[in-house]
Amino acid sequence: MLAHNDQTPPLQRTPLHALHLSLGGKMVPFAGYEMPVQYSTGVLKEHLHCRAKAGLFDVSHMGQLELRAKSGHVADAARALERLVPQDILSIAPGRQRYAQFTNDQGGILDDLMVANSGRHLFLVVNAACKAADEAHLREALSGVCDIVARPDRALLALQGPGAEAALVKLCAQAATLRFMDTAPLTVMGQACLVSRSGYTGEDGFEISVPADGAVALAEALLDDPEVLPIGLGARDSLRLEAGLCLYGHDIDATTTPVEAALEWSIQKSRRAGGPRPGGFAGAAIILPQLETGAPRRRVGLRPEGRAPVREGAALFADQSSVESIGAISSGGFGPSLGGPLAMGYLPTPQGRHDAVIFAELRDQRLPLRVCATPFIPTSYKR
Repeated sequence: MLAHNDQTPPLQRTPLHALHLSLGGKMVPFAGYEMPVQYSTGVLKEHLHCRAKAGLFDVSHMGQLELRAKSGHVADAARALERLVPQDILSIAPGRQRYAQFTNDQGGILDDLMVANSGRHLFLVVNAACKAADEAHLREALSGVCDIVARPDRALLALQGPGAEAALVKLCAQAATLRFMDTAPLTVMGQACLVSRSGYTGEDGFEISVPADGAVALAEALLDDPEVLPIGLGARDSLRLEAGLCLYGHDIDATTTPVEAALEWSIQKSRRAGGPRPGGFAGAAIILPQLETGAPRRRVGLRPEGRAPVREGAALFADQSSVESIGAISSGGFGPSLGGPLAMGYLPTPQGRHDAVIFAELRDQRLPLRVCATPFIPTSYKR
């Protein structure tokens, strides 16, 4: 018998844990939580169902935080957060949200997050594996001007797919008025929720922050709709990969800059050289020049030839005989909607041009891959 390691903390559980088990969820460790990787339907069918109808995801393991300026003015919280991210937070209108990244002094990404303006404070959603470090980072840097309020009392559900609106409006008619990246405090089944029209699949959909003690009732009500199936982490990963979306710790991390990661679209002109508030964030000395002249390497989309998926970590080569690799796969797998393999990886900028052919090491053979644009499938956000 293996000795128990007392240093290993027990896995945490979300408020929906018992519901996952009752639905046949196969539970696995993920970011310190016990989470469903799939249900009895299976990853392939879950993926395709979300693309065709609607899927419900438990993302309660994510971190939810409020950033409240001590002055009481949300603009002061926005200015404070701009010290830590390269995005324009000040211009986020009430009822809107924006994608952002915490950066370090080397220009690397400490985490990526969503920032919403509630009108009175900023509401942040951060990655589960980083949430303790993110909260500590915020407290160390901003506690002089802001109160940082963690919200472990709230669960988070994601309802995604072309049928998401029809399913949610049965419980909350006002959800239909939201457009992509809108947020609003809405009452759903008598509960005070914060609902955003956003997600991580490339499909239309919503993310619903709900009081933890009401999460099961809300999930069960959504799943009562025959168009809605529960979806696990396996399909969540293949859906986001087809949408060309980064996964922290894989496609982006503390060693990749936003420009290398092809995320420069998320950095507004106001924070760039020549803008009204250029720089002023960690890593600006590296990121701002890259915005002007480019980065030495880039995250690109890749389509392997044949049917064999190329997995994360596989080395990339300029040709079939090179000894020295020029990059690596950051995410890879099979795309059920595409009916074939797909991947993302980092290449030197010259080799990462569209339609270029490079090679991956796969079972002691060199497999050709073609550089392509992302997303791999069209998005269907409601704008």
